[in-house]
Amino acid sequence: MSAEAELRRLITIMAALRDPETGCPWDRAQDFATIAPYTIEEAHEVADAIARDDIPALADELGDLLFQVVYHARLAEEAGHFAFADIARAISDKMIRRHPHVFGEARAEAGMWERGKAAERAAGGATGTLAGVPAALPALARAHKLTARAARVGFDWPDAEAVLAKLDEETSELRAELASADPARLEDEVGDMLFVLANLARKLGLDPETALRRANRKFTRRFNAMEARLAATGETPAEAGLAAMEAAWAAVKAAERGNG
Repeated sequence: MSAEAELRRLITIMAALRDPETGCPWDRAQDFATIAPYTIEEAHEVADAIARDDIPALADELGDLLFQVVYHARLAEEAGHFAFADIARAISDKMIRRHPHVFGEARAEAGMWERGKAAERAAGGATGTLAGVPAALPALARAHKLTARAARVGFDWPDAEAVLAKLDEETSELRAELASADPARLEDEVGDMLFVLANLARKLGLDPETALRRANRKFTRRFNAMEARLAATGETPAEAGLAAMEAAWAAVKAAERGNG
């Protein structure tokens, strides 16, 4: 079937799931707030499939994410707010409006996209350099966007070395708070360090969320390999103790370097 036919089929399936008499009890009980976490989760799973270069998984995850859009559209339609067609129309209109060099007669110019977005934010009553950066973004991603916005008006470190110097400063401030062990102060200082690290990633042309996801995958891979090494000797990590775990961890790292 065509893309249009498959989309109509999906919308019909969603309506059946939400049918007040014959639908799925779980689906009928959901609302925007309860579905939102699943929407975020599916978006992250799309990003993970891309990072793993798993194209079959990407098709599946994009389907899951599309289902989330259809789900929210159905909830809105039932409440009389808007329908899926309104969502598609709004994004189509927005893309045409933001690309006058493609759909109009304007010439492509540097900063055209951002100027268009800024004009839209202003028309909606949002003003200021940081206006429109979603508060619900993952914290590292929001820090990246906030500092990128500030950098556009010149509020930025000159280079990565300057950010590293700031990180040293924040590390010293955290060390000074360790003795008091005040949770609020420690949280504040750790937050400052993470914010500076997000800045550092930006200055290096990196995405902090992607960097951390990669670090998470690396840690998971190495920890699993460490467990397997210990299991080969008949021990669990808890039974082996920290010294044995560190030795197995070092062996895993050495094996990775040897294979690389």
